[in-house]
Amino acid sequence: MPSKKIPKNTICLWYDGTALDAARFYAEVFPDSAVGTVARAPGDFPDGKQGDILTVEFTVLGIPCLGLNGGPMFKHTEAFSFQVSTDDQAETDRLWNAIVGNGGQESACGWCKDKWGLSWQITPRVLIEALSDPDRAVSKRVFDAMMKMGKIDVAAIEAARRG
Repeated sequence: MPSKKIPKNTICLWYDGTALDAARFYAEVFPDSAVGTVARAPGDFPDGKQGDILTVEFTVLGIPCLGLNGGPMFKHTEAFSFQVSTDDQAETDRLWNAIVGNGGQESACGWCKDKWGLSWQITPRVLIEALSDPDRAVSKRVFDAMMKMGKIDVAAIEAARRG
C-alpha cells in the first residue's frame, strides 16, 4: 500500500483536546482548507487515554498543519499568527466576523484571536501595499490610521493613502 507524501514542513499547533473542533472550524471558514487524517492514541499519554484523538492533520489556506491534543500546559500566544491577506472589505468582514463571532476576541490593527486562542491577522492587501508605499508620508498616514483600528477599514486605509 503506497504511503501518502508527508510535507517537509508542517505547522504543529497545540490544543487541549480540541484539535478536531479547531480543524473543522478552519476548514469551514477558510478556502483551500480541509481536515485530513485523525490519529488516535495507541496508548495512554499524560493528558489522555488510549483511543483519544492525539493528532489531526489539516490545511489552512493550503498550509499544512497538525493539531496536537497535548493538554493544557502550553497556550497559543501572539508570537505565532496566521496572516490572511484579503481582497476587499467583504472578505475582511467575513473572516473577521467568523473568528470573533464564534467565541473569538478582537484586538488591534487587524489582529484577532479564535476561541482556541490562536492569533489571526486579517489584513487587506491594500493595507500591505500602502504600508510599503515608497512615499514615506503615505505609509505614515496609513500606519497612523491603522493604529486606531481593530478590524481594518479598507475605505479608511484608502482615504489615508490618498491624503
